[in-house]
Amino acid sequence: MTAIVNDESTYSPYDPDEEASEGEVYQVRLENVFEGPMDLLVYLIKKNEVDIWDIPVALITSQYLEYIDWMKQMNIDLAGDFLVMAATLTQIKSKMLLPVHEDVEEGAEDPRLEIARPLAEYLKMKQAAEELATRALLGEHTFVRQSDKSDFAVDPDEEVVKVGLFELIDAFRRLLDNLSPEQRIEFSTDTISVKDRINELVDILEERGSATFEELFSGEVTKEEIIVTFLAILEMVKVRVVRVVQNMSTGIIRLFYL
Repeated sequence: MTAIVNDESTYSPYDPDEEASEGEVYQVRLENVFEGPMDLLVYLIKKNEVDIWDIPVALITSQYLEYIDWMKQMNIDLAGDFLVMAATLTQIKSKMLLPVHEDVEEGAEDPRLEIARPLAEYLKMKQAAEELATRALLGEHTFVRQSDKSDFAVDPDEEVVKVGLFELIDAFRRLLDNLSPEQRIEFSTDTISVKDRINELVDILEERGSATFEELFSGEVTKEEIIVTFLAILEMVKVRVVRVVQNMSTGIIRLFYL
Protein backbone atom coordinates (compact mmCIF):
# COMPACT_ATOMS: atom_id res chain seq x y z
CA MET A 1 0.00 0.00 0.00
CA THR A 2 1.23 3.47 -0.75
CA ALA A 3 0.84 7.18 -0.18
CA ILE A 4 1.41 9.93 -2.70
CA VAL A 5 3.40 12.94 -1.48
CA ASN A 6 2.35 16.27 -2.95
CA ASP A 7 4.47 19.37 -3.55
CA GLU A 8 3.37 21.15 -0.40
CA SER A 9 4.99 20.92 3.03
CA THR A 10 2.45 18.32 4.16
CA TYR A 11 1.79 14.79 3.06
CA SER A 12 -1.27 12.65 2.56
CA PRO A 13 -1.01 9.48 4.65
CA TYR A 14 -2.31 6.21 3.32
CA ASP A 15 -5.92 5.51 4.21
CA PRO A 16 -6.37 1.80 5.02
CA ASP A 17 -9.98 2.01 3.85
CA GLU A 18 -8.86 3.06 0.38
CA GLU A 19 -7.84 0.40 -2.10
CA ALA A 20 -4.61 1.22 -3.90
CA SER A 21 -5.01 1.13 -7.64
CA GLU A 22 -3.08 -1.54 -9.50
CA GLY A 23 0.46 -0.42 -10.27
CA GLU A 24 0.26 2.55 -7.90
CA VAL A 25 3.66 3.53 -6.53
CA TYR A 26 4.97 5.74 -3.78
CA GLN A 27 6.20 9.07 -5.14
CA VAL A 28 8.16 11.93 -3.61
CA ARG A 29 7.96 15.36 -5.21
CA LEU A 30 11.09 17.48 -4.79
CA GLU A 31 9.70 20.88 -5.73
CA ASN A 32 10.28 23.65 -3.17
CA VAL A 33 11.76 21.21 -0.66
CA PHE A 34 15.00 19.68 -1.84
CA GLU A 35 17.72 21.04 -4.07
CA GLY A 36 17.16 21.75 -7.74
CA PRO A 37 19.10 20.94 -10.92
CA MET A 38 21.69 23.67 -10.37
CA ASP A 39 22.44 22.25 -6.93
CA LEU A 40 23.04 18.80 -8.40
CA LEU A 41 25.46 20.35 -10.88
CA VAL A 42 27.26 22.22 -8.08
CA TYR A 43 27.39 19.03 -6.01
CA LEU A 44 29.00 17.07 -8.85
CA ILE A 45 31.52 19.82 -9.56
CA LYS A 46 32.54 19.94 -5.89
CA LYS A 47 32.58 16.15 -5.65
CA ASN A 48 34.93 15.91 -8.63
CA GLU A 49 36.95 18.95 -7.46
CA VAL A 50 36.84 20.75 -10.81
CA ASP A 51 36.70 24.41 -11.79
CA ILE A 52 33.31 25.70 -12.98
CA TRP A 53 35.14 27.46 -15.84
CA ASP A 54 36.84 24.22 -16.92
CA ILE A 55 34.10 21.61 -16.49
CA PRO A 56 34.83 18.11 -17.84
CA VAL A 57 31.49 18.02 -19.62
CA ALA A 58 31.51 14.33 -20.58
CA LEU A 59 32.16 13.23 -16.98
CA ILE A 60 29.70 15.62 -15.35
CA THR A 61 26.98 14.87 -17.92
CA SER A 62 27.40 11.13 -17.41
CA GLN A 63 27.16 11.46 -13.63
CA TYR A 64 24.23 13.90 -13.86
CA LEU A 65 22.24 11.47 -16.02
CA GLU A 66 23.16 8.65 -13.64
CA TYR A 67 21.70 10.54 -10.67
CA ILE A 68 18.52 11.36 -12.60
CA ASP A 69 18.12 7.72 -13.63
CA TRP A 70 18.63 6.58 -10.02
CA MET A 71 16.05 9.07 -8.71
CA LYS A 72 13.53 7.90 -11.32
CA GLN A 73 14.09 4.30 -10.24
CA MET A 74 13.30 5.41 -6.68
CA ASN A 75 9.98 6.87 -7.93
CA ILE A 76 11.10 10.41 -7.17
CA ASP A 77 8.99 12.78 -9.24
CA LEU A 78 11.56 15.12 -10.77
CA ALA A 79 10.77 18.69 -11.73
CA GLY A 80 11.04 19.46 -15.43
CA ASP A 81 14.06 21.67 -14.73
CA PHE A 82 16.15 18.58 -14.02
CA LEU A 83 15.42 17.23 -17.49
CA VAL A 84 16.06 20.61 -19.11
CA MET A 85 19.47 20.75 -17.43
CA ALA A 86 20.22 17.20 -18.58
CA ALA A 87 19.35 18.17 -22.15
CA THR A 88 21.54 21.28 -21.92
CA LEU A 89 24.53 19.30 -20.67
CA THR A 90 24.03 16.68 -23.38
CA GLN A 91 23.91 19.40 -26.03
CA ILE A 92 27.11 21.01 -24.74
CA LYS A 93 28.77 17.60 -24.67
CA SER A 94 27.82 17.09 -28.32
CA LYS A 95 29.25 20.48 -29.29
CA MET A 96 32.50 19.63 -27.51
CA LEU A 97 32.80 16.43 -29.55
CA LEU A 98 32.43 18.19 -32.90
CA PRO A 99 35.67 18.63 -34.85
CA VAL A 100 37.06 22.17 -34.95
CA HIS A 101 37.43 23.39 -38.54
CA GLU A 102 40.33 25.55 -39.63
CA ASP A 103 38.01 28.32 -40.79
CA VAL A 104 36.62 28.74 -37.27
CA GLU A 105 38.06 31.77 -35.55
CA GLU A 106 40.46 31.15 -32.70
CA GLY A 107 38.32 33.37 -30.47
CA ALA A 108 35.24 31.17 -30.84
CA GLU A 109 33.35 30.89 -27.56
CA ASP A 110 33.78 27.80 -25.44
CA PRO A 111 30.43 25.88 -25.46
CA ARG A 112 30.85 25.26 -21.73
CA LEU A 113 30.26 28.95 -21.02
CA GLU A 114 26.58 28.29 -21.74
CA ILE A 115 26.40 26.55 -18.37
CA ALA A 116 29.41 28.11 -16.59
CA ARG A 117 28.00 31.67 -16.68
CA PRO A 118 24.58 30.90 -15.13
CA LEU A 119 26.29 28.54 -12.69
CA ALA A 120 28.65 31.28 -11.49
CA GLU A 121 25.71 33.68 -11.13
CA TYR A 122 23.73 31.05 -9.22
CA LEU A 123 26.60 30.51 -6.78
CA LYS A 124 26.81 34.27 -6.13
CA MET A 125 23.08 34.47 -5.43
CA LYS A 126 23.20 31.41 -3.19
CA GLN A 127 26.12 32.81 -1.21
CA ALA A 128 24.32 36.14 -0.81
CA ALA A 129 21.18 34.36 0.39
CA GLU A 130 23.18 32.37 2.94
CA GLU A 131 24.82 35.55 4.23
CA LEU A 132 21.44 37.24 4.59
CA ALA A 133 20.09 34.25 6.47
CA THR A 134 22.80 34.66 9.12
CA ARG A 135 21.96 38.31 9.82
CA ALA A 136 19.87 39.32 12.79
CA LEU A 137 16.23 39.83 11.90
CA LEU A 138 14.41 43.00 12.96
CA GLY A 139 12.18 42.27 15.94
CA GLU A 140 13.45 38.73 16.47
CA HIS A 141 13.70 39.39 20.23
CA THR A 142 10.17 40.79 20.55
CA PHE A 143 8.82 37.43 21.67
CA VAL A 144 10.37 34.81 23.87
CA ARG A 145 11.86 32.09 21.70
CA GLN A 146 10.66 28.60 22.51
CA SER A 147 13.25 25.91 23.11
CA ASP A 148 13.77 23.51 20.24
CA LYS A 149 15.28 20.07 20.53
CA SER A 150 17.36 20.75 17.44
CA ASP A 151 19.23 23.50 19.31
CA PHE A 152 21.00 21.03 21.54
CA ALA A 153 20.78 17.77 19.60
CA VAL A 154 24.26 18.00 18.08
CA ASP A 155 27.37 17.72 20.25
CA PRO A 156 28.86 21.24 20.26
CA ASP A 157 32.34 19.72 19.91
CA GLU A 158 31.40 18.05 16.63
CA GLU A 159 31.76 19.91 13.34
CA VAL A 160 28.78 18.95 11.21
CA VAL A 161 27.15 20.12 7.99
CA LYS A 162 23.57 19.82 6.82
CA VAL A 163 23.04 16.93 4.44
CA GLY A 164 21.19 17.54 1.18
CA LEU A 165 19.36 15.23 -1.18
CA PHE A 166 22.40 14.23 -3.18
CA GLU A 167 24.48 13.32 -0.12
CA LEU A 168 21.56 11.11 0.95
CA ILE A 169 21.50 9.48 -2.48
CA ASP A 170 25.22 8.73 -2.28
CA ALA A 171 24.85 7.24 1.21
CA PHE A 172 22.03 4.92 0.15
CA ARG A 173 23.77 3.94 -3.07
CA ARG A 174 26.75 2.83 -1.00
CA LEU A 175 24.46 0.72 1.19
CA LEU A 176 22.94 -0.90 -1.89
CA ASP A 177 26.36 -1.53 -3.45
CA ASN A 178 27.52 -3.31 -0.29
CA LEU A 179 24.65 -5.80 -0.29
CA SER A 180 25.43 -9.44 -0.90
CA PRO A 181 23.78 -11.13 -3.92
CA GLU A 182 21.36 -12.94 -1.58
CA GLN A 183 20.12 -9.60 -0.24
CA ARG A 184 19.41 -8.07 -3.67
CA ILE A 185 15.77 -9.03 -3.84
CA GLU A 186 13.27 -7.30 -6.07
CA PHE A 187 11.44 -4.29 -4.61
CA SER A 188 7.69 -4.73 -4.15
CA THR A 189 5.33 -2.16 -2.62
CA ASP A 190 2.93 -5.01 -1.78
CA THR A 191 5.21 -6.44 0.91
CA ILE A 192 6.40 -3.31 2.70
CA SER A 193 4.79 0.05 3.40
CA VAL A 194 6.63 3.36 3.38
CA LYS A 195 4.13 4.68 5.90
CA ASP A 196 4.89 1.79 8.26
CA ARG A 197 8.62 2.40 7.84
CA ILE A 198 8.12 6.06 8.77
CA ASN A 199 6.38 4.95 11.96
CA GLU A 200 9.27 2.59 12.72
CA LEU A 201 11.83 5.36 12.22
CA VAL A 202 9.84 7.72 14.43
CA ASP A 203 9.81 5.08 17.20
CA ILE A 204 13.60 4.66 16.90
CA LEU A 205 14.27 8.39 16.96
CA GLU A 206 11.80 9.09 19.78
CA GLU A 207 13.65 6.55 21.90
CA ARG A 208 17.21 7.60 20.99
CA GLY A 209 16.86 11.23 19.92
CA SER A 210 19.19 10.58 17.01
CA ALA A 211 20.55 7.66 15.00
CA THR A 212 23.13 6.94 12.32
CA PHE A 213 22.10 5.23 9.09
CA GLU A 214 23.47 1.93 10.31
CA GLU A 215 21.41 2.14 13.50
CA LEU A 216 18.21 2.39 11.45
CA PHE A 217 18.55 -1.23 10.39
CA SER A 218 18.48 -4.35 12.55
CA GLY A 219 19.76 -7.72 11.47
CA GLU A 220 20.35 -8.57 7.83
CA VAL A 221 19.15 -5.68 5.68
CA THR A 222 17.59 -6.17 2.25
CA LYS A 223 17.49 -4.01 -0.86
CA GLU A 224 13.77 -3.52 -0.31
CA GLU A 225 14.27 -2.20 3.22
CA ILE A 226 16.99 0.23 2.10
CA ILE A 227 14.82 1.67 -0.68
CA VAL A 228 11.77 2.08 1.55
CA THR A 229 13.92 3.67 4.26
CA PHE A 230 15.30 6.14 1.71
CA LEU A 231 11.79 7.18 0.63
CA ALA A 232 10.66 7.38 4.26
CA ILE A 233 13.55 9.69 5.20
CA LEU A 234 12.84 11.94 2.20
CA GLU A 235 9.27 12.43 3.37
CA MET A 236 10.31 12.96 7.00
CA VAL A 237 12.78 15.64 5.93
CA LYS A 238 10.12 17.20 3.74
CA VAL A 239 7.62 17.59 6.59
CA ARG A 240 10.43 18.68 8.96
CA VAL A 241 10.24 15.70 11.29
CA VAL A 242 13.97 15.02 11.12
CA ARG A 243 17.17 16.89 10.43
CA VAL A 244 20.07 15.12 8.71
CA VAL A 245 23.69 16.15 9.30
CA GLN A 246 27.11 14.74 8.48
CA ASN A 247 30.17 14.73 10.71
CA MET A 248 32.96 16.59 8.89
CA SER A 249 35.76 14.41 10.26
CA THR A 250 34.20 10.93 10.18
CA GLY A 251 31.71 11.33 7.34
CA ILE A 252 29.02 9.63 9.45
CA ILE A 253 25.48 10.77 8.60
CA ARG A 254 23.07 11.09 11.52
CA LEU A 255 19.34 11.78 11.75
CA PHE A 256 18.00 13.98 14.56
CA TYR A 257 14.37 13.90 15.66
CA LEU A 258 12.88 17.40 15.82
